[in-house]
Amino acid sequence: MRRNQSSTITFILLGFGNRLELRIILFMLFLAIYILALMGNLLIIVLVKADQHLHTPMYFFLMNLSSLETCYISTILPRMLTSFLTGDRSISVGGCITQYYFFGFFAATECYLLAMMSYDRYLAICKPLHYTSLMTGKLCLQLASTSWMSGLLTNTIITSFMLQLTFCGPNEIDHFFCDIYPISNLSCSNPYFVKLATFILGLMGTVPPFVLTLTSYICIIFTILRIQSKSAQQKAFSTCSSHLIVVTLFYGSIFLVYIVPETMTLKELHKMFSLLYTVLTPMLNPLIYSLRNREVKEAFYRCTRKFSNRVS
Repeated sequence: MRRNQSSTITFILLGFGNRLELRIILFMLFLAIYILALMGNLLIIVLVKADQHLHTPMYFFLMNLSSLETCYISTILPRMLTSFLTGDRSISVGGCITQYYFFGFFAATECYLLAMMSYDRYLAICKPLHYTSLMTGKLCLQLASTSWMSGLLTNTIITSFMLQLTFCGPNEIDHFFCDIYPISNLSCSNPYFVKLATFILGLMGTVPPFVLTLTSYICIIFTILRIQSKSAQQKAFSTCSSHLIVVTLFYGSIFLVYIVPETMTLKELHKMFSLLYTVLTPMLNPLIYSLRNREVKEAFYRCTRKFSNRVS
């Protein structure tokens, strides 16, 4: 007779090992990454809200991305930091599924949101005369809402299948967070439908946004190459290069984690690639957008001067 889920009440996240000296180093490293990610993303949100010059569709989507990245990294790092600090690597079954639910929700939403951002750049560069009339405030809200709702719906369905699993055997997860496949592999019940739903909905949630993003950038590159002026070409490339870097990092790391087969030799590499899209990308995004973006830097200087004048 199958035992119920309560027979395994906790999982053990093996993470990166449990040696004290390694835990201290990793705690300091990931704490610094978390602080940088929060500060960078929150700064972009504040700048876009506060500076009238950034009240454009591109920065509206960027503010959504920064809000998402703030939530995204906060589903994983606080739990990891606590584990490094205390040495306690256990997490309840319910807590593990909850962590996956929010992680999957934000990851799926980011796929759609990056596609919407690439569509915005496509209209701005390939249809400049019609951009203002096409990319209205109403359409921006609809595209952003569609991204968030699609991510929520996709992962709610996957998690509902996941909740049907029972756990009564091994409880060690060789990962630093609760991902779908490591969890389902520990189930005493058949995880076939969970993996099938994850595969189908994962394809639906990543392939169409990726194809839209890729198509948008192919059109953008051909349009830019037809521009006669070199300075105009450079300006056009600069407006979309930051987004292209973010897309490459995000999809590249996801491809390496979920498409490349996981063998024993590649298991540790999979953890490293998982770090790239779960931890490093949320930290790098604000740096990429701010350091490579003149408008963001100018908005920062304007807000700083305004704040200084108020204080003095």
